[in-house]
Amino acid sequence: MSGRPEVIVDVVFEDGLLFLAVSNIGDRPALDVRTTFNRKLVGLGGTKDVAALPLFENIAFLAPGKEIRTLLDSTASWFARRRARTVVARVSYRDAEKEEYTASMTHDLEIYREIAYVRGD
Repeated sequence: MSGRPEVIVDVVFEDGLLFLAVSNIGDRPALDVRTTFNRKLVGLGGTKDVAALPLFENIAFLAPGKEIRTLLDSTASWFARRRARTVVARVSYRDAEKEEYTASMTHDLEIYREIAYVRGD
């Protein structure tokens, strides 16, 4: 098997909702995936620190091409509560040969503030 795992943490915008997604965009499985954030991410209408979810503490095995995501908040709720504009996610993981990897991703949530969308019924 060639290549390596490559794990990213992304912000996904869909129909006025913000999601956090942990994805392995690499060619090999990622093991012991851990994500930390530069701040609390109090979402879900101000009821939960989404950054503290077990999803971000340890994913034992993340297959190539797999994405796991969770709802952060609606854009209306996030921006009404004047939540953080910039979020930095730092992810660490290893491959089967015990090679360790780290990466940081900076996301400016402000870009989603004025995106128009249509709600489906």
